[in-house]
Amino acid sequence: MALIVQKYGGTSVGSIEKIRNVAKRVLEDYKKGNSMVVVLSAMAGQTDGLIRLAREMCDDPDPRELDVLMATGEQVSVALFAMALKSMGYDARSLLGFQAAIRTDRLYGKARIQEIDASRILMELEKNRIVAVAGFQGLDEKGNITTLGRGGSDTTAVALAAALNAAVCEIFTDVKGVYTTDPNICPKARKMDAISYDEMLELASLGAKVLEIRSVEFAKKYNVPIHVRSTFTQERGTMVVAETKDMEKVLVSGVAYSKNEARITVKRVPDRPGTAAQVFEPIFKAGIIVDMIVQNTSEDGSTDLTFTVTKADFQKSMKLVSEVARQIGAEKVLGDENISKVSIVGVGMRNHAGVAQKMFHILAKENINIIMITTSEIKISCIIEEKYTELAVRVLHEAFELENGPTEDC
Repeated sequence: MALIVQKYGGTSVGSIEKIRNVAKRVLEDYKKGNSMVVVLSAMAGQTDGLIRLAREMCDDPDPRELDVLMATGEQVSVALFAMALKSMGYDARSLLGFQAAIRTDRLYGKARIQEIDASRILMELEKNRIVAVAGFQGLDEKGNITTLGRGGSDTTAVALAAALNAAVCEIFTDVKGVYTTDPNICPKARKMDAISYDEMLELASLGAKVLEIRSVEFAKKYNVPIHVRSTFTQERGTMVVAETKDMEKVLVSGVAYSKNEARITVKRVPDRPGTAAQVFEPIFKAGIIVDMIVQNTSEDGSTDLTFTVTKADFQKSMKLVSEVARQIGAEKVLGDENISKVSIVGVGMRNHAGVAQKMFHILAKENINIIMITTSEIKISCIIEEKYTELAVRVLHEAFELENGPTEDC
């Protein structure tokens, strides 16, 4: 018998009936003698509703109080879930983030888990209770409620699995697993049986919405097997595990895309030591994440500096960078929100040449212009015009034959 951590997302607990069905599913594993820890998200739509309430109250809600408000969504879910189990004759105990001793830093809205004291959960499990833990939330060192950001319940679940030394962390969602690309764009997308932590990290960072990136980081660090599967079927999903030799044979495992991209270009930046640091310092201090950065070759003592941020951070970034540009004597700042990022991912790229050339050739055949390029050992990303996103995804998926199983050479 094993200790299993399961996580159910908002669509899985979106109504009273769905919560009852989740309780019945959890009981299937509990009745086999397994110890069960269940992490729940807020009911579908509830988080957005709380944000609307906050913004009706004021345009710029206080971050601490916003976290206090946001944490109530998961509190509702775990309480109702525990009630459902008890009504079926089984003992259960709901715990909020602070009761489960999930300790975080103080970055409201985007807090990071620093440690978990699992003693309370283990005590409840010893009493043969099913433990329901509110996802997405924790407590900082001064006793303030914090939230982990969108997708934070995934991180809660994997972090708990690591702290409890669980046999597996099962992430239940409304899709059947991890696909080679978005099935809504490419009907030939194929569900993968397994994917490596590194590949899943890249896909998560590149826009795939199946798992939150920090949850995969935890899983890799503590070697926690993740099983991504559907709440609504018994079908096996996708295992996210350590890399194997068989995975290295695969050239490309998946195609990812993100329309949540915006590009900022600072024209004719004085080319002297420290200028780039000046440009990015206010960006980093504001907690804005910069993705791709390109600096052109210096001409006449000046250069162009281009980088990408999320669309949500675009206006704030433009304001910050425009101020710095005036200070350093740059010519002007340009912005573009009509872009997207398309990427191919595969651990096999480490051992195969010509993958980038093939990707560029495929896009060129469709007359898709590449605006920016970035690479790592196992991924190649291209910034293109947003209107070509779906076409790019489909032609890349077809060219690398992902519908039938990934290709092993170029």
